[in-house]
Amino acid sequence: MINFRRSAAVLLGLLATAALTGPVPAAAADEEPTAEPPRVELVLDVSGSMRAADIDGRSRISVAQQAFNEVVDALPEETQLGIRVLGASYRGKDKKVGCQDTQQIVPVGPVDRTRAKAAVATLRPTGFTPVGLALRSAAQDLGTGSTTRRIVLITDGEDTCAPPDPCEVARELAAQGTSLVVDTLGLAPDEKVRRQLLCIAGATGGTYTAAQSADELTDRIKQLVERAGDTYTRTPTVVGGASACDSAPLLAPGVYSDREAFSEHRWYRVPVRPGQELRASVSMSLDRPVNRDYGVLLRATAADGRELVRGADADSGRADVISAGLRWSATADDEDADETERTAVEPATVCLVVSNSLAPRPGTAVRPGMPVELTVDVVAAAPAPDGPDLGRGWVLLALLTLAGLVTRWWVATWREN
Repeated sequence: MINFRRSAAVLLGLLATAALTGPVPAAAADEEPTAEPPRVELVLDVSGSMRAADIDGRSRISVAQQAFNEVVDALPEETQLGIRVLGASYRGKDKKVGCQDTQQIVPVGPVDRTRAKAAVATLRPTGFTPVGLALRSAAQDLGTGSTTRRIVLITDGEDTCAPPDPCEVARELAAQGTSLVVDTLGLAPDEKVRRQLLCIAGATGGTYTAAQSADELTDRIKQLVERAGDTYTRTPTVVGGASACDSAPLLAPGVYSDREAFSEHRWYRVPVRPGQELRASVSMSLDRPVNRDYGVLLRATAADGRELVRGADADSGRADVISAGLRWSATADDEDADETERTAVEPATVCLVVSNSLAPRPGTAVRPGMPVELTVDVVAAAPAPDGPDLGRGWVLLALLTLAGLVTRWWVATWREN
């Protein structure tokens, strides 16, 4: 289980265009971005099991209500928030009726804090757990658009009403390509629940967290809601990295999404002319439990395999995303080659290699791969700096302030399970 430890640090991306030579590269979407407010719907389980008093000596529902109140007070003004509940109204024993028990108690829109908190305060654990139906309904509540929508599912139990099976619903939503990410929060230390919530999150590029205290739940909901505001105003272009440079896709400046298996290397190519500078960064979302000794590496190599520069870890501090970035100029000195060798093999095309040393924990699904988001930028090379060599990745603060990846979930336009 991944336990929340600290608030997210966000890296903002810079996109630019440049004249490129050689074959025409795959281009990221170039439409004018449409300004859209973050859209989030909280889906809260109010089934009978939420009465259990096993979180800090309090009932699960009371902990969820307190966390929700704190989150609402801290919401950015521009956030559009909705609330949907499941198992909140039907008190009978008829499963057919109880498994239709899901309602939107606050429509998605500008936050009315008083109304939202009052609606949640009156909830009392009651009925069945139709998670699949609630997810499908929440997706309809959020609608579609050019930016990612987020569902934050808070539950203590597995679906008791399938069909529809919540994992199948998550795959269905992912296949629709509606830029929808489902993050899941589990309130009970149950292995079956954990597997189901991991499946839902993995199918949509979201994350799973086991919240084992009131503070963890509050902090994690805040993080997920805030992340909705960190998405790009345009959808990343889906791209498939290759296993070698010579067969890798050509990329123009832009933002791209991919998935990478555990301990895999994926290759991409970027045309860079003399006098130009390549800037690239990558973020990988840890959407399932992994061993702690993980890492992500971003490298730029020549077509002949010679390494040009190795990226530096962004050290974002996020528990569920790891990032790296690099800069390289086509006129940069290569300390590993003499002048004659550099002139002979200087590449017209730079190969970007995204590698990871991630290892799954026992029982963790290995398919689909981990969500990856890659930013590529090619600009006019800057004069050589007086300070440390930015081109070799030692000082990346200036770059990472401008170019970086947020996992959003982001990565919601290409999910494969």
